[in-house]
Amino acid sequence: MAAVNLAAPVLLVLGAVSGTVGAGGASLVSRRLGAGDPAGAARAAGNALVLFWLTASVITVAGLLGLDPLVGALGADAATRDDTRAYAMVLLAGALLTTGFTAVVRAEGRIRFATWQWVIGVVIQVTLDPLLIFGLHLGVRGAALGTIAGTAASAGMSLWFFFVQRDRPYRIRRADLRPHAPTVRALLGVGAPSLLAGLGTTLLAVLVNNLLGGVAGAVALAAYAVCVRLQTFVFMPQLGISQGLQPIVGFNAGRGRPARVRRARVLALRASLTYGAAAALALTVLAGPLIRIFVDDPVITPVAVRALRIIAVGVAVAGVAPLVSAYFQSLGRTRPSYLISVGSLLLIKVPLLLALRHTGLTGVWLSLALGELITATAALLLLRRHGGAELR
Repeated sequence: MAAVNLAAPVLLVLGAVSGTVGAGGASLVSRRLGAGDPAGAARAAGNALVLFWLTASVITVAGLLGLDPLVGALGADAATRDDTRAYAMVLLAGALLTTGFTAVVRAEGRIRFATWQWVIGVVIQVTLDPLLIFGLHLGVRGAALGTIAGTAASAGMSLWFFFVQRDRPYRIRRADLRPHAPTVRALLGVGAPSLLAGLGTTLLAVLVNNLLGGVAGAVALAAYAVCVRLQTFVFMPQLGISQGLQPIVGFNAGRGRPARVRRARVLALRASLTYGAAAALALTVLAGPLIRIFVDDPVITPVAVRALRIIAVGVAVAGVAPLVSAYFQSLGRTRPSYLISVGSLLLIKVPLLLALRHTGLTGVWLSLALGELITATAALLLLRRHGGAELR
């Protein structure tokens, strides 16, 4: 578990890249469709796919060539180095298959298909993981292969969707795959906040892992790994709310319907906060049983339970900042998104970690929760100040 958590930043980097082209592509596609320009939407989608494939190829080559230094930078020690290396190697080799471009799929309102992409990918991963890990005795390498197999299925579905499926507003043609400078600039401009947010999350994860390793070693790392798994699962509906908001905002902004944009924003915020509060309560009350699903070690379990109960406070508002950032990106307004993605990391989360680490494990857990609370507050203040002006 510790090795998988140490190698997780590799997936986070790939997620940051896919998030960049996804957010940029989704914003352009939804606004072009709203403006009645399917050809522009096809060009935006095609350029988004090519941009991801090129970047993922570079990450694969660079990562595999510098694998050993990378593993060391991730915080692996002698006990976890081999497993971390094996897991990271598989992820890097399969980088081209780590996204199904679901944000671009959702941009034309095809929520059901995007949901099936996610469901099928998860089912494949959950099915293959025990077979590869225990049946074929592949260990962490099997876990990585199961992850890549799930994302590869989603990627395959997206190729069929974009290039083959009929009865859609557009289909990607060969010409749409040719880089178009204004489109690429728009993709990167709108998507860059997602890249910065993803890279920030990666750097934060590396920092937390290194701090925990120095404070309590493998026990703290394993405890945090379990908490991250639960956090990731609980965060999915919050992420889904943000992703569902994007095509609605982009399309209606393209159509010139500001009232619908504002209404969607209000409903999405209410849904995210309501769900977040319920999820935080459930994690706090059920921390013990939930942790024991993953680990029942007499040393690790109590550390993980305490950590989860503290981190759960931040879970209540964890969806706010991504939602506000996605809202501004959907409108093609990047400055507020930059402030959220960069400002939350440099001005809030990292300083809190560094300030509270001296108090031990509890300080690290508290810094994670406080970071989410303060970031959400800052995002709401930013939305209140600039949200209305963006629609005038």
